[in-house]
Amino acid sequence: MKHFVMTLALAIGIAGMTACQKTDSAGEKPASEQSKPVATIDGEVITTEFFEFYAKTRSGKPSSELTEEQRKNLLDEIVRLELAAQTAVKNGLDQKPETASQLELQRLSVLADAAFKNHLDGKATTEQELRAEYETQVAAMPKLEYRARHILVATEPFAQRIIDKLRTGADFAELARKESMDAKESGGDLGWFSPGRMVPEFANAVVALKKGETTQKPVQTQYGWHVIQLQDTREVSPPDFDQVKERLGTLVQQKKVQAYVDELKKTAKIETTS
Repeated sequence: MKHFVMTLALAIGIAGMTACQKTDSAGEKPASEQSKPVATIDGEVITTEFFEFYAKTRSGKPSSELTEEQRKNLLDEIVRLELAAQTAVKNGLDQKPETASQLELQRLSVLADAAFKNHLDGKATTEQELRAEYETQVAAMPKLEYRARHILVATEPFAQRIIDKLRTGADFAELARKESMDAKESGGDLGWFSPGRMVPEFANAVVALKKGETTQKPVQTQYGWHVIQLQDTREVSPPDFDQVKERLGTLVQQKKVQAYVDELKKTAKIETTS
């Protein structure tokens, strides 16, 4: 179940998809009222439309559902933000490379989210699409989970000496508590995990072991040198469709967006310098 959820999470790569969800229009004011100012700060007008957007973003509700004090506090927040922003512009901070890049990134994100929302409008995810994605995810799941323990040390010679001690009958858990830089209290026990949760070098070493076996040579990863012992394996059961239906819907939408962007790339003139 954990691996399936993680697979879904990793597959979701387009930022800001929450903005692609339809928003409730309840409580919105007529267009003629939305442009009316709610405040003016040194000549800069804060419109009713922007205030309503800010209120809903901050509270999740239209301003009509908030108390008078809540509305006053939100308006005060906007005033403070506007004053700080005006000061930043006066001081030329908007021209600083990092600030300018952040502003450009925000612009790109907002416009991209608008494009994604427009593309997905009217394209409700079907049950057939959800079932197909479920089958794809189940097929990609690892068939086994592993339970292993390890001893992590800083150098290869030290790791080799530990392997030599194990060959002469030393207790793995005791050595882990004494020498390991990781999972000392559990005697090196890492619990149950799927290979995808581990760095490739570690995962490959675990998968190659038989139950009860210990690596005969130290295994190097970015964390140091490992001595690994496989304790057990068990089959992985996929979650029920209904348990992950909502996540599947998100993933299907993400794939639609990805396909949409891929199509845009096909017709765009793109030149890179690297």
